[in-house]
Amino acid sequence: MSVLKDVTDDSFEATVVASPRPVIVEYWAQWCPPCRQLAPILDAMADELAGRVDVVKLNIDENPLTAQRYAITHVPTINLFSGGEVVKQLVGVRSKASLQREFESLI
Repeated sequence: MSVLKDVTDDSFEATVVASPRPVIVEYWAQWCPPCRQLAPILDAMADELAGRVDVVKLNIDENPLTAQRYAITHVPTINLFSGGEVVKQLVGVRSKASLQREFESLI
């Protein structure tokens, strides 16, 4: 079970968009096996980046407004927000090393 904080349509603005530090958001669904594969990787990254970057997850089935707002059509999708804007988007499962390479210059 993931230790990432869940965000919802109601909490997304305050938790992600208004955050003073970068936020990695995983868009996921309960029925998605690749999402379950990605969870421990993001948990490890959340531990390593604690205090520098927040890592959260949003269930697209339970929170369709946010998924629609950011045009999420596939899961898992990972967005990196900085200054309230999406600065990087990745679709699909990636290794921890790959995610770190993708995000290192942005966080």
